[in-house]
Amino acid sequence: MRPRSLLDRQYVIDAMTVGDTWRMFRIMAEFVEGFEHLADLPPAVSIFGSARVGPESQEYQMAERLARMLVERGYAVITGGGPGIMEAANKGAAEAGGQSVGLNIELPFEQKPNPYANLQLNFRYFFVRKVMFVKYAIAYVVMPGGFGTVDELFEAVTLIQTNKIKPFPVILMVKRYWEGLMKWIKETMLQEGKICQKDVDLFHLTDDPEEVVEMVDKFRRIIA
Repeated sequence: MRPRSLLDRQYVIDAMTVGDTWRMFRIMAEFVEGFEHLADLPPAVSIFGSARVGPESQEYQMAERLARMLVERGYAVITGGGPGIMEAANKGAAEAGGQSVGLNIELPFEQKPNPYANLQLNFRYFFVRKVMFVKYAIAYVVMPGGFGTVDELFEAVTLIQTNKIKPFPVILMVKRYWEGLMKWIKETMLQEGKICQKDVDLFHLTDDPEEVVEMVDKFRRIIA
């Protein structure tokens, strides 16, 4: 096998550059598709949570009930479009006759579109999908989940903290799941001066779907 020459290296660099250039068109297409399909949504609530829970779990049933209640109050529901909590929320919204949006992400495992989203969009790029969650939601409801759920949570509070987006309610459901995280945020991050009390106040904890709907309604009245 002959050694690589400078020409070989330059060919690789050129090929990568061309690939990146064409990738921009795919990224632009995902933004355009998202904007076109979501622009006419009513006020929406994005609901996040684990893909790894089944219909028998209390968390699944809570998400389904919450989504149904939100639709009955005139909201659309947006999820990541997959199984678990996402499926539950899409199911509750669809069965209540509302707009049930699933923003699915292409993954090699776990993430498959659920059948309850009556508006389903597929994304290759996480960052494009995140823009859609934020841009078209007036509140985030974050239920128990894994890294992806926590990623969406801290993405939202970082954007609010840095004034990149207008503040909206960020609601953590199922207190027992989030209490450990909130304890660390208050006793470590806050105490060591890495954040301020105003940042801690961005989070709202509850176990009650009715309280969630009341918080969203209150915020909607404020921005109306």
